[in-house]
Amino acid sequence: MPLSKNGTAYEITGPEGAPVVVLIHGLGMTYQSTWGGMGDAFSARYRVLNYDLCGHGASALPSVPPSLTVLAEQLIGLMDELDIRQATLIGFSLGGMINRRVAMDHPERVAALVILNSPHERSAEAQKLVENRARDSSQGGPEAVIDANLERWLTPEFHAKFSDQVKMLRDVVLANDHQNYARHRRVLAEGVIELIRPDPPIQHPTLVMTCENDTGSTPEMSRTIASEIEGAQVIIVPDLKHLGLVEKPIYFANQIIDFLCKNKD
Repeated sequence: MPLSKNGTAYEITGPEGAPVVVLIHGLGMTYQSTWGGMGDAFSARYRVLNYDLCGHGASALPSVPPSLTVLAEQLIGLMDELDIRQATLIGFSLGGMINRRVAMDHPERVAALVILNSPHERSAEAQKLVENRARDSSQGGPEAVIDANLERWLTPEFHAKFSDQVKMLRDVVLANDHQNYARHRRVLAEGVIELIRPDPPIQHPTLVMTCENDTGSTPEMSRTIASEIEGAQVIIVPDLKHLGLVEKPIYFANQIIDFLCKNKD
């Protein structure tokens, strides 16, 4: 697996010269555990850049405390190194916050945005609760929250039918460096504040998706994100929870590819 000069682990697949899409995973995950089920669907027609966030998977720990800006600049630095001038950014959860930060700070580098199961504005009470939980769990590392998260992320049917895959996801999250995980969890909790009613406004073609039963990145949040980006499309996937893209990867891939085909001009 190649490493960038700054220690970012990445992989490029798909035909050379095709439009580039970048896949950005979420907190505690890796690119393979998030996008493995839909990689072939994208790489059949796009040049696909996959990478691990700072300190996740095979990427080096960050040299400075993470923030949305630090994570956005990680991606821009990788695109610069690989001579990718513009790409569609597809981000899941924390990744859907990172791609919005890139679109605000480097709009010329973004062709389109796909924001999947990503949080947005909460009530003042809910925001305080999320931030307190992120701080309170920092000492216990991912072990403190993994079982509750897996219940929140995946349907009971998936747990029963694909227990090996659930165990793999659990192992991926538990492999994280505790301090790095805690710091990124605070970015996930606190970073939404800087994305509300974005200034400058995001003007790229945008698809916003979440799942009907995602309690942390709710349908209401997705509709609000879309309302703040002119012309954005919203899809609410019935029945599934936060990791719907793991349960039905081809469904998600087909919706995204359909959106990109309609906005290729």
